[in-house]
Amino acid sequence: MNPLFTRRSFAQSALATLGGGSHDLTILYTNDFHSAFDPIPAYWLPNSPRLGGAAHLATLIERERAAAKTCFLLDSGDMFTGTISAMTNGEALLDMMTLLRYDALGVGNHEFDYGWQAFDRGILRVPFPVLCCNVRHRGTGIRFARPYSIFERNGIRLGVIGVMGTNAARYTIMPSKITELEFTEPVEETRKCVAALKDSVDIIVVLGHMGLPGPMQTDAENEPSIQRPLDEDLRFCADVPGIHLYIAAHSHHGLDQPIIHPDTGTIITQTYGYGTRLGRIRLSISNRKITRHDVQLLKVWTDKVPAHPAVSARMAHYQKALAPRIGPVFGQASERITRKYNAESPLGSLVTDAMRTRAQSDVALTNAGGLRADIPQGGIDSARVLDAFPFLNTSVTLALSGGDLRQAIEQGLSLKAGMVQVSGIEARFDLKRPLGERLVSLEINGQPVDSEKTYKVTTNSFMAEGGDGYISLKKGKLVRTDPLLSEVVSDYVKAAKVIAPPKPGRLQS
Repeated sequence: MNPLFTRRSFAQSALATLGGGSHDLTILYTNDFHSAFDPIPAYWLPNSPRLGGAAHLATLIERERAAAKTCFLLDSGDMFTGTISAMTNGEALLDMMTLLRYDALGVGNHEFDYGWQAFDRGILRVPFPVLCCNVRHRGTGIRFARPYSIFERNGIRLGVIGVMGTNAARYTIMPSKITELEFTEPVEETRKCVAALKDSVDIIVVLGHMGLPGPMQTDAENEPSIQRPLDEDLRFCADVPGIHLYIAAHSHHGLDQPIIHPDTGTIITQTYGYGTRLGRIRLSISNRKITRHDVQLLKVWTDKVPAHPAVSARMAHYQKALAPRIGPVFGQASERITRKYNAESPLGSLVTDAMRTRAQSDVALTNAGGLRADIPQGGIDSARVLDAFPFLNTSVTLALSGGDLRQAIEQGLSLKAGMVQVSGIEARFDLKRPLGERLVSLEINGQPVDSEKTYKVTTNSFMAEGGDGYISLKKGKLVRTDPLLSEVVSDYVKAAKVIAPPKPGRLQS
C-alpha cells in the first residue's frame, strides 16, 4: 500500500464521491412552538380568525409532504413551555414531534426549562436527532447533544447543524438549570462542522437559536416596532461561510421574505413561532449549489385546515391524563388580561401585585419575557394560569439597596428583554435618553427611592439569578422564598374570586 494513502485520505476520498448532481427538494420548518397545542385567536385581524393548533399544523405538514417528492421537516428549537409541557417535563412535545415525523430538532434555551437532566432523558426517547454543536458537559469536553446529522433521501444528502447563540445561552437559561453544562463559542464550533460536512453533502442547513428573545405579546406580529433585530444571526452567517440555509429561532422575527446574506449568500428565514405558520422552502440544487429557491410562510388557518386525527387523539390523551392535576375553575376574569412586551401590561401588573401581596414586600418585579399567554375573559383554572406562567420559577424576596433597584429598573428600560413589570413603585422614564440613563424618577409610596436604603423587593428566581440581564438583583440578600409564580397567582385569584386588569400608570413616559 502506498504509505501516502493513509486512512484519513481514504476517508476524505470516499466522502468526496458522495453528493453532487441535480435535485429538487422541499424543507418544511418550524421554530419557537412553545407548546402551542391549541389555536390562537388572531383578534388583531378582521373577524378574529384562529391561527395554529398542533393538530391543524400536522394536517398542513402532511399535505405539503405528500406534494413534494423529497421532503424534510426541521425545527430550530424552543418546543417547550406551556401547561402540558410543564406537567410532562417536555415529554408531550417530543411525543408530538415524533408523531409528526420531524427529522431533527435544534436545541433552544427553553428545552432546559426543567433542568438539563430532564431534557437529556427526553433526547433518548425520540427517534430523531437533537442537535447543538456548542454545548458540552462542563470541564469534560464531552458533548451533550450531537453537533450535526446527515440525512439522505432520494439521492439528496442534507447536512444539518444545530447551534445556540451566546446571548440565548448566557441570558435566557436559568443558570441553576444547567450548572453541569457549558456553551462554547458558536462561530468556531459551527465552522468545524461545516468543514466536516462540506465534501459529503449537497447542502448545509443550520438550525440557529440566537439573538434577542422574541416579544411575549399575543399580537406581536401586528406591531412591527417590537420585532427583534437579527443582528447576531447576520453576524454569525457572515462569519461562517458555507451555510446554504439558516433557519433562525429565538427572536420570533417572522420573515415573509427571506434575507439573502450579501457576503455569503446564505438564505436566512424564520417564522413568527407558536405554530401559526409552517415554513416551506423549495430548492433546486446542482453540484452543491442552490440554483433556485422559493421560501414561504404558510398560514395555518385553523378553521380552514382540518385537525389531524392522530394528533387530536394524542392531545386528548394528555388532556385526560392531566385533568385531575388541572382541577376545577377557581376564579373569573372580568375581561381579557393581556401582555405588552415593551410597555406596562395588565398581566404584568397582576402578577407583580400577587407577588407583593404574598410576600408583604415594598416592591415586586418580573420580566416581560416570563409572561407567556394572556388570561382570557371567563373562568380561570390551573391550566390558564400555567399557560401564562409556565416556568418553574419561585417568587423570592430580597433585601436590596435602592441603588441596585434603580439598576434593575434601568435594565428593564433598555428593552433588551422587554420592559420590566412592576408593583409598588411609580417610575417615569424617557426612552430617548441613553441606555442606563432612561429612568427619570422612581418613587415608593410617593417618596423618592433612596440609593442607600434597603428595600424588600420580590422577584422571580430566574431574575434573582441574573436572568435577562438583571445582574444587580444578584446583589440582594435572600430573605424569603414563596411557591412557584403559578401557585402565587392562583392563590391570589382564589382570594379575589373575580379579577380585572389593574389600573395602569406605574410606568410613565
